[in-house]
This record gives sequence, C-alpha cells and structure tokens, in this order.
Amino acid sequence: MKRTLTIFLSAVMILALLAACASDSPSPGGANASGDRIEIVFSLWGDPAEQETTQKALDVYNDLQDKVRVTALQIPNEEYADVLQTMATANNMPDCGMVNENTVIGWARNGLLMPIDIYEGQANKPLDYLAFKDGGKTVAYSGANEVLGLWYNRALFDGAGVAYPPTELGAAWTWDQFIEVAKQLTFDANGNTPNDDGFDKNNIVQYGAYVNQWTWQMEVWALSNGGKWFSEDGRSIVFDDAAVEAMQMVLDLHLVHNVAPFNPGTTDSGFGDSVGAGNVAMCTEGQWAVGFAGDTDIDYGVAVLPYMKRKANIVTGGPVGVFAGTKYPDEVADFVRWYTDEDNNFGTIEAGWWMPTKKNWYTDEALLKKWIDDVPLRARLPADAYRTAMKDVALDLTVSQSTGWYYTPNTFEIINRVLNPAMVEAINGSKTVAQVISEVRPAMEAALAG
Repeated sequence: MKRTLTIFLSAVMILALLAACASDSPSPGGANASGDRIEIVFSLWGDPAEQETTQKALDVYNDLQDKVRVTALQIPNEEYADVLQTMATANNMPDCGMVNENTVIGWARNGLLMPIDIYEGQANKPLDYLAFKDGGKTVAYSGANEVLGLWYNRALFDGAGVAYPPTELGAAWTWDQFIEVAKQLTFDANGNTPNDDGFDKNNIVQYGAYVNQWTWQMEVWALSNGGKWFSEDGRSIVFDDAAVEAMQMVLDLHLVHNVAPFNPGTTDSGFGDSVGAGNVAMCTEGQWAVGFAGDTDIDYGVAVLPYMKRKANIVTGGPVGVFAGTKYPDEVADFVRWYTDEDNNFGTIEAGWWMPTKKNWYTDEALLKKWIDDVPLRARLPADAYRTAMKDVALDLTVSQSTGWYYTPNTFEIINRVLNPAMVEAINGSKTVAQVISEVRPAMEAALAG
C-alpha cells in the first residue's frame, strides 16, 4: 500500500508538471506564431551524477538549434515503470525518454512506444544484439552498451600473494578455478582460509568473491552452463535443469563454499556491497562499475568472467523510446537520434556509465583511443585490460548475446515481481533454487502471457 501510494503521488506531481509544460507549449504541428520553441519532455532515471551528465547533453542540444527545447523529467528508477504506466493511463506521457529494458517488448505490444526506427536507412547502426525485436521487427535500440566483467581489489590480491584474474577470454577461469582462487582470498579473524583446518565460517573478515545475484544478472550463468531462461521467440518460460543448476552454483558460493558474503538479493548493489566496500576481493558487475572509480580510493581492476561449461556474457542498455501520443514524432525522433549519437552523449561515456553502441567505436583506433585510452577512469584499470576484458568481449558474438528482455515481453513482471522475491528463500538456503523455480513457474508463465 505504501509503495502504491508513493507511485500515485509521484505520478500526480509529474502530471502537474507536464500540464504546466503543456500550457506553455505551441499547438500541434510546430512552433507557434510568436516563434516559441516546441517543448519536448524527456524522462529519465539515474543517480545524481548520471542525471547531471544527461542534463549537460540536453543543454547542448537546446543551444544548438532554436526549434525545439527539451526538458528533463527525472523519476526514481525503482518507480519509473509504474509511474510511466500511470501517466499512460492518464494519456499524458512524456514525449520520449529512457525505457527500462525489461518493459520494452510489452510496451511496444501495448502501444506505448511509437514504431519509429530512428536508424532506418542508415549504415552505421548500433550492434545488432542491442536491438529490441518483437517477431523479428526492431522496436527499439539501446542507447548504451553494457557487458559484465569480473572486478577485483588489487590490494587484496597482492596481500594474499595471488595472481590477478585473467583479462583475456582465452585464459578465462573455469568455475572451479574461480572458487579455488576465491578460497585463497577468504579469511576468518584468525587468518584461516576455507582450505585450512579450524576455519571459522561464522567469523569471516574478508571474502574472496561475490557474484551479483540481482536476478537479471543471473541469466548469464544459465547461458554459461548451457541452459536458457526463455525460448528464442520469447514466448515460453524455459528455466531448464542447466539454468537452475547454474543459479544454485552461484548461491552455493555463500551457502557451501563460504567465499561470498550473504546478500538478500533485494537490491542491485553488487559492486557497492562487495569490492566497493573494501572487504571482498572480486565481484561480477556491469561495465558501469567504471563510473564508481571517482567515488572510491580502492585500486581495482577488471577481468573476464569465469565460465561453467561455455564462455558467456550478456549485454544490456536502456533504450531511449519515442512514446505514443507525442504531438511531435518527427522532432522527437530527430532529438533521439542526436542524443544517442556517441559524440553527443560522450559525457556519459566519459563518466564511465556507458559504452558506445555502434561497431565503428569498437574497431576504429582513433575512436577507441578517445573513449578508452584518453578517459582517466578507464585508463586507470589499465586501458589494455579494459580493451580485452570489456571491448573484445563486447565484440565477440560467440560469447556476448542479448539479455532475455530484448525479445521477451513482460520480463519486469516475470523477474522483478515474481522471481526476485521468491529467490530470497533460495539465497538464505531455506529452499533450493529447483524448489523455488518449481513453485513460481506457473506465476512466471502467467506473467509472460500478460
């Protein structure tokens, strides 16, 4: 009830703001007779640093031309999808904005996104795995690219005399190697590791590893173990034995091997609760962990993910959508095309939050130098490690593939509302992952069907 009231009050305030903007906007069809600009509302989420970077980009666009003025509408990430749904019901959505990846296909089917391909006829499109597709038709593109990496605290490796994780796919650790290294980096208050007699699992002062178990990131381990979450056409819940086994293997890092801290899995805070906290040697997290470099004194690096049966990675990135009902679809499409161009949102790339989306930024040496070597936050990793562990992985289409929500509808309901809360019992060990999936499978199938 409290969450529902919060969302309702947020939507009411936002609708009032939009109404105020609308009262100052020109009539449909363009600028009004007095030459006022068309007012476009762009909705977004993100932490204050990301919002500040986005606002700077909007300011540049507004100064570049005198036809359109874009105004930012900031909505908390945890309320974003629900608030926009409420606004859609009131027929008063923003003109465009960021879209949660896990709502795109469902929103496209429900008519909340306009079917505008902003890259139609253009040769330099985003990498194909960043295209959200429904029935083979592209309905949106991610405005950023993100792959997962293994981030680690150099000082903790140095202190234990352990070699840093591999930064190239060809040398990636197997899952068993990953566990063994994690044991060498896990210490109780007496300096014992899980390999030593007398190790006290109830008095651990440093953990070797943490695999982000915020549920959507767990899909990569299903793929690595030869399993699937969803059918390729996005019409069926799979969660086969290999996928379930992989998820249990992740949780057993804490439950069985004692190398990972307990985390209830209720928030997406893998880096902050592990390497970022200073008492965990390794964690898995998205490329956006680069952006945390300016907020911590920890000297950390990045490596490639370990693997179970095959090397795998998942890509994601929130798209910028053109919302149905906008009075200015052409002007909005022009803005979105400008905004998602790497040169125009380079501040967000430079700040470490985003990777480029278009292939030439991964192959042209001058562009690579611009967004990797010349960006201090990436260069400190160092840049050669970032190139192999992030850039090369992103380009390897035998390893990196679209996250399930690029082709499956209603994944917000499936993952966030059904699977996430149920997984808490598997995380704390009161049930196995197999038991949880068996119990919630009907609810996931119902959520997929909408």
